[in-house]
Amino acid sequence: MPTTSPDQILIAVAPTGAETTKQDCPQLPTTLEELVQTAQECEAAGAAMIHVHIRDADHHPTLDQSRLRDTVQALREGTGLVVQLSTGGSVHDPLESRLKVLDAEPDSCSLTMGTTNFGDDVFSNPWPFVCELYQLSQERQVVPEFELFDLGHVHALRRLIDKFGLPYGGKVHCDFVMGVPGGMPGTAPALVAGVALLPGEVTSWSATGIGRSTLPVMLAALSMGGHLRVGMEDVLTLAKGVPVERNAQLVERAVAAGRVAQRRAMTPDEARTLLGVRP
Repeated sequence: MPTTSPDQILIAVAPTGAETTKQDCPQLPTTLEELVQTAQECEAAGAAMIHVHIRDADHHPTLDQSRLRDTVQALREGTGLVVQLSTGGSVHDPLESRLKVLDAEPDSCSLTMGTTNFGDDVFSNPWPFVCELYQLSQERQVVPEFELFDLGHVHALRRLIDKFGLPYGGKVHCDFVMGVPGGMPGTAPALVAGVALLPGEVTSWSATGIGRSTLPVMLAALSMGGHLRVGMEDVLTLAKGVPVERNAQLVERAVAAGRVAQRRAMTPDEARTLLGVRP
């Protein structure tokens, strides 16, 4: 069983994602200015890490290198948050472009542990790609967050650690992404099963519930000593018919839920220690 912080909680915010369009959700932060402002609001509300997808001038998902670098720099200058870049991009991005994300020198990166059906699409993460990305993260001293969409991904994490050792920083942090159509359901029994199978090297874990599974997953994770990822990448409503207007609302709700569980939100510096992120 992984170690946890019984009186603290790491709250990561995923403010944008690659699926929702600006046209359908005008309040989604897609410009650099909007993203920095959102990050500042979320840090003030209690977030310690930001999981970043970026958009181009037309608000479409992109992995443009100059935009990635500018985003990392702006978030570092404007906030104290741990900056985690998504290496998933959108489901349509080629593997070569996804590997180059680490050229932008983030603190952390997502590393999805296997291919999964993603609605009508396929989110491709073949084993050779996973291995190459992991070794690149070790070489670049970027801390990976292992994204687990299914129980098979938990088993793949065991294989990866056995083959290549621990990540840079020596800590192993993973995030259960639950409720994606095609992945594991966003339920307490599914989370219990996933956590029970985690390798002993795992030092911390968080959980993310997509859409309607947001609250069940949040409450189950809190009850099990896990951490949380929230944000408009994962859910666009606070309740039925009540749209999210700001990502900070979702962070505030997570902080309040943590308070009920007698766990306070970590600072970014505490999160860096938890994750093994370089100073």
